[in-house]
Formats: sequence, structure tokens, C-alpha cells
Amino acid sequence: MSFDVTLSPSGTRFSVEEDESVLDAAIRQGIGLPYGCRSGRCGSCIATLVEGEVSYPDGPPEALKQEDQDKCLPCVCHATSNLTLAIREVEAAADIEPRSLPCRVQQIDHLAHDVVRLWLKLPEEQRLPFRAGQYLDFVLADGSKRAFSIANAPENDELIELHIRHVDGGKFTDWVFGQMQDKTILRIEAPHGSFVLDEDSPRPWLFIGGGTGFAPLKSQIEHSFDKGSTRPMSLYWGVRSKRDLYLPDLPQQWAAEHAGFQYVLVLSEPDPDWQGRKGFVHEAVLQDIPNPADYDIYMAGPPIMVKSARDAFLAKGLPEAQLHYDSFEYAAPKEDAQTTD
Repeated sequence: MSFDVTLSPSGTRFSVEEDESVLDAAIRQGIGLPYGCRSGRCGSCIATLVEGEVSYPDGPPEALKQEDQDKCLPCVCHATSNLTLAIREVEAAADIEPRSLPCRVQQIDHLAHDVVRLWLKLPEEQRLPFRAGQYLDFVLADGSKRAFSIANAPENDELIELHIRHVDGGKFTDWVFGQMQDKTILRIEAPHGSFVLDEDSPRPWLFIGGGTGFAPLKSQIEHSFDKGSTRPMSLYWGVRSKRDLYLPDLPQQWAAEHAGFQYVLVLSEPDPDWQGRKGFVHEAVLQDIPNPADYDIYMAGPPIMVKSARDAFLAKGLPEAQLHYDSFEYAAPKEDAQTTD
């Protein structure tokens, strides 16, 4: 049995089979919906259920709260009737079909006490087409997957750059930090995700990162520079303390080389000698930018950061269509996941 899904306000329609998620059906038919983790944990795909009913075969998803009675998560919900969903549509992720590829660990850089940078090399004469802001999955021997944002720009694709934060008790990141060696062979599946730039927008871009949420923003910013963009851009990057900061000189280099780029570092648990901005990163943004509706905002980082910032910006009148985010899940050992849209 199949059901019809209508998207509001666009009026786009597609069909969904009873044994597939709404998101899977949309992807299969080339419909661009926002998504990230595809497991119901990040909330990036959340939609308002205007009409119809859905079910969750694997139980209620983590990202839906009790107060979200009129919401649904297309990545894990199945239609049990015809549906009308209010949701922003995105460009289908550049029509790039994800594919499975082997890769070799070319280099491991320890950037901070809990962050490493991996450089991955694909087989000779192979390249991974992707859009800035997308992510890849490591496919492990047992079939499970671990997701990490791609940190390099698509134009600089000789190697794939990842920033991986150590998760206490996470089997995969324990192995990465304790046992992984150069030349290790891994398998990836990529690209995934719809956390991509709206390059047709006339508005300036505001990037907000928490921790290794810097990775997809780095890809987007460097892609913009590579394309010769003169659009005004600002990056606000929040970490706990100075020891949690990595690649500290890179945003300063961007600011020195590009007149339209501004950079603000914010510490939430500042060191005693810290003289810069303090507090939560989204609060620093609102101190500087009282009208966020003048911007397109791209956020990546821990769920609590993304949710707090999202609520604050929407309350200030930011249209939801101008808000794009990738909510990183750090804390679940069963996933070791780092990225979602």
C-alpha cells in the first residue's frame, strides 16, 4: 500500500510505501528534504504534521519532545495515511548519488587533547564529489556506521579531511585515538546530508560552530573563498576553554586575507587569563546582531547549542527558511556519531 505526501507551502507531492520512511521515499524520488542523522536523534528534518497520521516502527524518536505533538520526523516516521507536511525544501543534495569506497588513512594529526584530524586517500584516480557541508559514513565490519563531517572544500579534494572528537566510551573513537595507524584501510559511504549553502541567497552568511562543528563550516567557508565570493561572512566559534580550541590560526588567517570575513571566538568556561568573549556562543551573536533576520545562518555543533540558538533566533524573528543546522551527537557510545543537518 502507498500513500500520498504533500509538502507545504510548495505543493510538491510524492508517494511513500508503507514499509519505508517518508525521507527515504523523498530521496528515492529526488525530493529535497533537510536531513542529517537519519536515525531520529538530531531533529534536523523535523516537520509540522498538518494532516494525516504517522507511526514509528522503532519507537518514539529521541528528537521529538512531549510538547511536539504536531511534529514528525520524516527520517524515521512511516505514513499510515495520506500526509500534508509543512517543511522547508532544499535543493536535492546536488544530485550526487552516495557511493561506497575504500580509503586509506594518509595522515593523523593530533590537534587538541580530544581532537584529531584524519586525512583520507581514495584509490588512485578516484575523487569524491560532494557539496560543502555534507558528511560521510564510515562503514564498519559489523555493518554499523559512524558519521563525520567533511572539513575540506569540494574544490580541494585530493584528500578527505575529517575532524574527530574523542567520545568517552565510544568504541570507534577509542580505536581512532588509541590504535589507528597511518595506512589503515577503511570503507566509507558518501556523500550524505543536506546541510549545504544556499548560494542564490542575497543575504550575508553567519556561521556558528560549537567544538568540531567547525568542520562543515570550514568546508563551506573555504568553498566560498574558492568560488571567489565577496559576500560578507562572519564566523562565531564557541568552545569551553582554550585547550578545546584547535586550528586557532586558520580563522584569523581568513580574516586577514578576506576583507568581508569576521571571526569571533567565544569561551563558555573561560581560562582565568582569557580577555575575549565569554558565555554561550549564540548569546554573543545576539549581542552583536540584534536582527538575525538580515542573515542566512548556518550552525553546527552539539544538540544543546543548536536547539538553544534555534529557539533564540526564531524568537527574534528569523524566518525558519533562513536557518540551516547540523546537530552533532557526541554522547552516544553506540554510535560515536558526530554529525547529522
